[in-house]
Amino acid sequence: MRERHIVFRHRALDFWLARGAVLVIVCLQLLVINQLSFGPRWLAPAVELILLIPLSIATAWTQAGIRNAVADHHWQAVNRFRILIRRTALILTAVISFMNCGALFLLVRALIEGHAGNGTTLLIDALNIWVTNIIVFTLWFWSTDRGGPPTCGLVERARSDFLFPQMTLNDPQLRDWLPGFVDYLFLAFTNATAFSPTDTMPLTPRAKLLMLAEAMISLLTVALVAARAVNILA
Repeated sequence: MRERHIVFRHRALDFWLARGAVLVIVCLQLLVINQLSFGPRWLAPAVELILLIPLSIATAWTQAGIRNAVADHHWQAVNRFRILIRRTALILTAVISFMNCGALFLLVRALIEGHAGNGTTLLIDALNIWVTNIIVFTLWFWSTDRGGPPTCGLVERARSDFLFPQMTLNDPQLRDWLPGFVDYLFLAFTNATAFSPTDTMPLTPRAKLLMLAEAMISLLTVALVAARAVNILA
């Protein structure tokens, strides 16, 4: 029991980092200059906040329940509730992914049709989409690896989707090491900049498909949109 409390206390910050990451995305969406949203500009941020607010309240309630868990049936109840939270979080991540891909599609179409604004606005919007892409795939990696955060501390042997460098070291201090939200953020950033795995390797088909999708979106944003914007500025 004590080990579970330690694991959950260590992971509590990750949940709030994930909620904060969604807030960053909402702010980025509001800062888009060109009209790159399906419907009104406020629609996507509003939908995301509608999902985020109860999700954050449920997270706080669950973490309070974890501190008071003393028996196995308490942990089972916590696990069931956290699985519901995870499903809601996955829906929220899917909504953000759809909106960001839609923004990229609309920006590329406007670029092809020749009415995407000047080079400066193109660069700003391309950077916005690129940063959002990194954050949203951080959420995907964090939400899917080893069955997602709800299994942390409750499942003894969860299959890893990624091979982090710490997992290959024969160091007793790293024997119980688990990746956190920042580790997945670094993974998403390096994949978006190198368009390929760097120090962390995908082990499962879903991990490979997620990294493939992120690299493809990043490549399209940088190579097509940003390059065109630089050409306009030149």
